[in-house]
Amino acid sequence: MEFFLIALVILFALAISDLVVGVANDAVNFLNSAVGSRVAPRHVIMIVASLGMLAGVTFSSGMMEVARSGIFHPQFFTMPELIMLFLAVMFCDILLLDLYNTYGLPTSTTVSIVFELLGAAVAVSVFKLVEAGRGLGEVVSYINTAKALAIISGILISVAVAFVAGAVIQLVSRLLLTFDYERRLRRWGGLWGGLAMAAITYFILVKGAKGASFLAPETVVWINTHTGLLFGGAFAVSAAILQVLLLTTRINILKPIVLIGTFALAMAFAANDLVNFIGVPLAGFSAYAIAQASSDPLSATMEALRGPVRGNTLVLLGAGAVMVATLWLSRKARSVTRTEVRLGRQEEGFERFESNALSRSIVRLVSNILEAAGRVVPGSARRWAARRLDRSTFRPPPARDGKVPSFDLVRAAVNLMVSSALISFATSLKLPLSTTYVTVLTVIGGWFFTAMMAFTVSFIFAAAIFTAGVPAMLGIIALSAALIYRTHRVHRRREAEEQSAEIFNLRKIKDSKAAAAITLEHAGHFLREAAKVLDNGFTGLFEQNLTRLDSARQGQRNLQHWANIIAANTFKVFRLMQWAEIEVTQLYSTTLSSLQEMSESMRDIVVRAHLHVANHHSGLLPEQIAELDQVRGRVLSILEEAARALRQGDCPNCDEIARANREFHLLVNQLDQNQIARIQSNRSKTRLSILFYGLMWDSLKIAEHATQLLTVFQEPTLLEALR
Repeated sequence: MEFFLIALVILFALAISDLVVGVANDAVNFLNSAVGSRVAPRHVIMIVASLGMLAGVTFSSGMMEVARSGIFHPQFFTMPELIMLFLAVMFCDILLLDLYNTYGLPTSTTVSIVFELLGAAVAVSVFKLVEAGRGLGEVVSYINTAKALAIISGILISVAVAFVAGAVIQLVSRLLLTFDYERRLRRWGGLWGGLAMAAITYFILVKGAKGASFLAPETVVWINTHTGLLFGGAFAVSAAILQVLLLTTRINILKPIVLIGTFALAMAFAANDLVNFIGVPLAGFSAYAIAQASSDPLSATMEALRGPVRGNTLVLLGAGAVMVATLWLSRKARSVTRTEVRLGRQEEGFERFESNALSRSIVRLVSNILEAAGRVVPGSARRWAARRLDRSTFRPPPARDGKVPSFDLVRAAVNLMVSSALISFATSLKLPLSTTYVTVLTVIGGWFFTAMMAFTVSFIFAAAIFTAGVPAMLGIIALSAALIYRTHRVHRRREAEEQSAEIFNLRKIKDSKAAAAITLEHAGHFLREAAKVLDNGFTGLFEQNLTRLDSARQGQRNLQHWANIIAANTFKVFRLMQWAEIEVTQLYSTTLSSLQEMSESMRDIVVRAHLHVANHHSGLLPEQIAELDQVRGRVLSILEEAARALRQGDCPNCDEIARANREFHLLVNQLDQNQIARIQSNRSKTRLSILFYGLMWDSLKIAEHATQLLTVFQEPTLLEALR
């Protein structure tokens, strides 16, 4: 029993780690609406969410049955078998969630824990059947298929329900309040806000009461028999208070609604998702306690786990404290939050993810439905709706820090109202709902990957621990530590890359002249970084150094990303410029085309060099290396001088840079003749000749476009606009 006591300690240590990585991933689900709408300073949002989480953990008691008997039938397992099963689940869960957090991707902790339990239970069941000499077809008798299917189908249905409910309520809210909602709040704000507050209160306090660890049974019964009174009272009181605020103060009532909704969703999240993090260790502790109380602790079956469970409030609050600390301190949580907020923004911006077939199909389906409905709706009604939904002239006002919100307060309030209501309703039914897929659809493809990985890895871990025991467990611990260390380093590198890209974001724009000057400064930073990447690419090729070329490829990807950001900034400048500045606009647009062309040439150089070395082709001839080294020197010199001029906003050496570019042309012509001689003498094979010419001509293009960028300093009209 001592071994299993140690295993139990390991389980609880893993529970703390799982709370950290789990909250880092799921924090986005209750923070994104408040953070994206910039409803308040970040520390205020965090305090509200923290209080919601601490309140929510006390409502999660009823959810703990999922880990005890929701996926498998505990009466078919002994305590040692369940401890090994739970260890495999926790190791797998930490590794999988940490991987997603590293890349800033929101995934479903519910999906992961459900399929991890399923995979580990199947693995242990298979080994039990093999040892007993029975057929593998009996595995289904060990699995609680009815409950497992109900949970999985509930997760899938939640996606559809959340999508439809969110779309319908968002549409109704927009028709009622429009995008220019501030003028219409005085008329409808009290009723609309009262309904939102009543829905949140009803589902959180009424439906969530069933799982509360601190409420007496008679209190729960009273709440359930007076739901109509509670809902109506919440609506009347909320509507009255909000309407009074609208008529007597200048308070934007959507702000307290969003903050209270953030509290509610954090509460719903903690009540529903806490089982994903500590449900398994608590089930392991229960199994150990049941075994100790029996006469044969190692062979007694765990029927008692099928009974109802009521969590210890202090234990739940302790878990809540760990969750709150993670919310405040985790840098990976911020990465995941940034990903989801950017995915849901209303304004244009750089897209990290391409659209997929599922998202395009949904958009096409909804468009077809609206078109079909439009054919039967009277024209006057269609025109009225079009006016109410027109956002062409609407721009979200900047927040206190001068940054524009990713979406407005109406959208944030609807997100929170629908999400908290749906999640709380599922909690009342003891269904662990996927809070991630209630709040985001864009990354839904990852659900299938999560399920597959969770089942497979958990199956492998459980099989290894079941067959090899302690050595397998130690090996998994070592593997987990190594992988977490590696993902930590990857996350730090990705953060550094994101921070380096921040320099290319437009600061607060005052007018078109300031914006144009800033973007040209960004072009200078781009050229400076391009010089570093180009130098890395040539050096890696000359030295046949694949590590250096890998670094160059990553740098080249960053350059393409930055070129897209600068292009987006260029279009923002165009919108600011008036018709009288059309000449400036035409001249300024050369920045866009030049940077795009340079980015493409940089990609060709780095990819050619990387593929050549990665495929273990023979190196360049010594004379080719010497000549390409001259090419590198010339183009780097031009890039650095042009970068300096653009960053400083002045070009005293423009004539010298132009002359250097002309001399570079002459050098390339001479090197072309040298290469022709090598081809004719059969000293340079076809592959080397293609590589040589590709690098040389792409370098020439880069130098030409860098020089062309400096024409800004030769055009009086543009110079006057920038000064």
